[in-house]
Amino acid sequence: MHKHETRLDFRVGIVTVSTSRFEKYGNLRGIDKIPEDDGSGREIFEAFKDLATDYALVADDVEAIKNTVSEMLKECDAVIVNGGTGLNPKDVTIEAIEPLLEKKIDGFGEIFRYLSYKEVGTSAILSRATAGIVNSKAVFCLPGSRNAVELGLRIIRESLAHILSHAKGLK
Repeated sequence: MHKHETRLDFRVGIVTVSTSRFEKYGNLRGIDKIPEDDGSGREIFEAFKDLATDYALVADDVEAIKNTVSEMLKECDAVIVNGGTGLNPKDVTIEAIEPLLEKKIDGFGEIFRYLSYKEVGTSAILSRATAGIVNSKAVFCLPGSRNAVELGLRIIRESLAHILSHAKGLK
């Protein structure tokens, strides 16, 4: 880690993409609104407790995801999206986020799938986990399962300050 990264202060937003939870709870927004049954959203919150400043629950809908992440990026330096990254026709998180990305962080998805492969075998090829930069801010897209979120958070926590320092031109 570079010396300047230890001083980098940033805010993290969390977006859970889940049509079933959205149908149960509706459009939730706010760090105090994470439903008890959103284990992945809570996992992200716990990992960034002092830095997490926003939370949103949205359905598997391209415009809803795109609009929520774009709005959250106005206040947050990084947004972690969980859910909707699979191959099911209803999984549209990647389709919503990739057009927003100015630069992809290809290594994030590659490392995520490599580490996932070590844990679950060839099923790791089903993951479309990705990350990138939007307006000097980072967006990460993770599968919705707790195990996948835990794995993704290990990578994100180790690299987020470094990513943001480069994205903001502080390197």
